[in-house]
Amino acid sequence: MAKQFDRIEDAHRAFIEDQHIFFVATAAPEGRVNVSPKGMDSLRVAGPNRILWMNLTGSGNETAGHLRESPRMTLMWCSFTTRPLILRCYGTARCFHVDDAGWEERAARFPAHRSARQIFDMTVEMVQTSCGYAVPFMDYAGERDTMQKWVDARSDDDFRAYWVEKNSRTIDGKPTGVPGS
Repeated sequence: MAKQFDRIEDAHRAFIEDQHIFFVATAAPEGRVNVSPKGMDSLRVAGPNRILWMNLTGSGNETAGHLRESPRMTLMWCSFTTRPLILRCYGTARCFHVDDAGWEERAARFPAHRSARQIFDMTVEMVQTSCGYAVPFMDYAGERDTMQKWVDARSDDDFRAYWVEKNSRTIDGKPTGVPGS
């Protein structure tokens, strides 16, 4: 049965930190709902009601666009090993771009990454756990090197140009707020 909590407990934090992938869901008041998988060393539990995650350059930028209209965000983790468990954090988030005040303080919590596009600062209002009995077992084989190879082949100016070309609008045509757009 699902259980709700008003904060991230120590056991929740340990579970989150043990996972290799998480999912983020956002939606503007109108348009498509977005769910994206995230990985790498890009998430920090910053307190019992706060999560930070560094968003690296990607093919879309739905989360940033949605948060401009509605700050709602859900993060989800599921165990693919041993104990079955699904954990969701519900709350609201703010988006910080590389040129925004507050970026440096947040970015200092992560390894430097040249393609860091945003950092999302989430206030967690509710944590929910559920069984995860139907989630399959899967083995973690390691991180992909594809992102790093893509980053190494580009300059910082290339990233900014890519953001303007590919990341300045959501798939519904709404602005995302990336620098230079």
